[in-house]
Amino acid sequence: MIRIGVDIGGTFTDFCGWREGSGTEVISLKVPSTPPAFEEGFRQGFELLLDRLGPQDGEPAVVMHGTTVSTNAVIERKGPKVAFFVTKGYRDLLELQRMGVRNPLNIFETRTKPLVERAMVFEVDERLLHGGTVRTPIRQEAIQELVKQAKDAGANGYAVALLHSYANPAHERAVEEAIRTVVGADAEVSLSSEIWPRVGEYERAIVSVLNAFVRKRMNEYIGAVEQYVESRLPGSQLFVTRSNGGAMAAAEARRFPVHTLLSGPASGVTAVQYLARAAGERNILTMDMGGTSTDISLLRDGQAMTSNAAEVGDFPVVMPVTGIEAIGAGGGSIAMIDDGVLRIGPQSAGSYPGPACFSRGGTAPTLTDAYLLAGYLPEALLGGKMKLDRTASERAMDPVASGLKADVFGAADMCVAVASSNMVAGVLPYLARQGVDPEDLTLLVYGGGGGIHGPLLAAELGINRVLVPTSPSTFCAFGGLVSELSHDVMETVHGQRVDGTALSEKYKALRQEAGEWLSRQAPPERLVSTGFECWAEMRYTGQSFQVDVRLPDSAVESADLSAMHAIFHKEHERIYNHCDPEAPVEFVDLRVRIRGAMSIPEPAAPSSSAVGDAFKGSRSMRFQGEIFPEAPVFERSRLTHSDEVPGPAVIEQSDATLVVPPGFVARVGAYGTILMTRS
Repeated sequence: MIRIGVDIGGTFTDFCGWREGSGTEVISLKVPSTPPAFEEGFRQGFELLLDRLGPQDGEPAVVMHGTTVSTNAVIERKGPKVAFFVTKGYRDLLELQRMGVRNPLNIFETRTKPLVERAMVFEVDERLLHGGTVRTPIRQEAIQELVKQAKDAGANGYAVALLHSYANPAHERAVEEAIRTVVGADAEVSLSSEIWPRVGEYERAIVSVLNAFVRKRMNEYIGAVEQYVESRLPGSQLFVTRSNGGAMAAAEARRFPVHTLLSGPASGVTAVQYLARAAGERNILTMDMGGTSTDISLLRDGQAMTSNAAEVGDFPVVMPVTGIEAIGAGGGSIAMIDDGVLRIGPQSAGSYPGPACFSRGGTAPTLTDAYLLAGYLPEALLGGKMKLDRTASERAMDPVASGLKADVFGAADMCVAVASSNMVAGVLPYLARQGVDPEDLTLLVYGGGGGIHGPLLAAELGINRVLVPTSPSTFCAFGGLVSELSHDVMETVHGQRVDGTALSEKYKALRQEAGEWLSRQAPPERLVSTGFECWAEMRYTGQSFQVDVRLPDSAVESADLSAMHAIFHKEHERIYNHCDPEAPVEFVDLRVRIRGAMSIPEPAAPSSSAVGDAFKGSRSMRFQGEIFPEAPVFERSRLTHSDEVPGPAVIEQSDATLVVPPGFVARVGAYGTILMTRS
C-alpha cells in the first residue's frame, strides 16, 4: 500500500508519498498552485509523484488531502444562496451576533455582514425548552410552505439552527424532512444539531450556515478529485484532513465540509507532533510561513493545544480545532508606503502573478523580493528549476526605497525588519495568554518561508533553539501523510446535575458513537490502532467561561468525580494562577475524540551519504542594517554531524532555504533535522 499526503496552499501545492514496507524513504515535491482551478495543480503534482512512486497494478493507495477550498470560499464569500431556518422570533440572529463589534473603540466599526441575507432567513413556528421538552409543537405543513418560499427565492443550500436543538434534535429533523419532501431527496441540508450540538444559538447557527455555504463547492471539488484518484489508482481511498489535526473519508468531508476550514495548517501541527515524539522535544512553538500568511501554534508536553474558538474569515467556529493563530505576512505579502509608514501586507501577490522575482507578471514588491535583495535567497528555487529575477525585484522595490530614502537593498532589509516586528507583536501576547516563556521553547519552522524568517523571529523573541525538518516546505503535506482518522462527538450537560456514575455512562455512550463513526471511514483491516480521549468543558459554578480539560481514562472508567475535579483545579491554576478546591464545579459539555491510526513511516535516520565539503560559496547578506559581504553558503545534503555552521550563513536545499542569523550555530540534528542554537 502507498500513502500520499497533499496540501494545497495559495502559492504552491505540496506532495509527499511513501510505500508501506519501503522503510523510511518519503518522496516529496511541490508544484505551483492553480487558483481558482486548484484541481489542475493537484493533477499535475499527482502525476509527477506517481512517476516517482511507480505504483504497481492493483496496489491500494490512501490519499490524505488538505485543502483551502472551503476556507477560500468563506473568505471570498463565494457560495450559493443559502436559506436559513430559525425559531420564530430569532430572524435577526445572524445580524445581532453576540451584540459586540471587533473594535469597540472605533466609532465607525460595524458588525460582520452575514453570509445569509435577511430575506433568506425563515422563521419556524416552534419552541423547545432548554431541557429539550416541547413547548410549541412543529407543524409539517407550515414548514413545507416556508421551504417552498425559500426554493422560489432561489435557495441552493439549506441551514437549520433551532433553539435548544442541542437537547432535542427532533424539530430540526422535521425541518430537514420538509426540505427533502419539497426540494428532493438530494437537497443539501445542514443541521446544527448534527454538526455540533452545543449551547449557544449563534455559534450553532454559524456552524450550520458555514457548512451550507461551502458544501456545494466542496462537493464539486472533492468529487472531481476523488474521481480522478480512482481513475489513476483503482481501489484507492481519498481522505480529507480536518481542522482538529486528523482526517475523515471524502464522503464525510462532502457532507460536513465545515470540519475542513483549517485543514491545511492543522496538518502541519500534526507533523510537528510526529517529529517532536521522535526527537524528544516536549515544548514547541510552531511557525508555518507560506505565501500569504504566517501561522503559529503551541505544543505543551508533546501535545498540540486545542481551541474551541477559532475564526475563519470574519466568522467564529466554536468547535474543537488545533489551536492556530495568524501572526503576520507571508512570502507573497506586498510591501507599501502608507502615509509615510512602511507596511507589509495584508494584500498578497499570491501564486499568480506572484512576487516580482517569479517573472509571472507581478510588479508589486513582496517579502520574497526583499529576501532575494537581502541575500537570503539563491538565484533559483526548486533545485534550479525556478529562476529568480533580481532585476525585477529591484525594479519593484524602487518605489518603496524612494519613500524610505534608501537604496533597494536597504529597503529590503527594512521590509524584513517590519515583518519581524509584526510577528513579534503577535507572538508575545499569544505566549503570555498561554503562560509560556519563550526561553523554554524550541521554535520548529516550516512552510516555504519558515526556514528563512523563523530563525530571524527566534533571534527577536529570545528563543534559543530552532529546529528545521528535512523538508520544511512540504511539511504540511507530510502531516497529511502521517495523520490519523479523528473525530469528536459531544453531549451538552449544561444545567444538569451529574455524578461520577452518570458521567461514566455518558462517556461510554459517546465512545460507542465515535466508534460507529470510525467504522464508516475505513475498512478495519487498514487500521493498526484505535484510541479514545475524554474531554470536558468545566467551570466553577457561576463562571461565564469554561476550561477545556482532558480527563484521565482511569477517572472516567472508575467514575471518580473527585479526580476529575482535581484535574480541573490544576488546569485552572495553570492558566489563571488561581484555583479554589473548595468551590463547587460544574460540567458544561462532554466530548470524546477517537483516533484511528493507519501505517505510517518511521522517522528517518540522518543520511549516511553526506560526504562533507558542503561549502558552496558566499554572498552578501543584510541583517538589521548590518552588511556581511562574505556570508558563506552551504549545501544541506552534504552537511555531516561534525559540521558546524555559525551565522550569518545560508543553508540551501532543493525545496527550501535556511538562514542562520548572527549569534546562532547550525548543526545536523536527529533524524536529519537542522538544529540552530544561540551561541
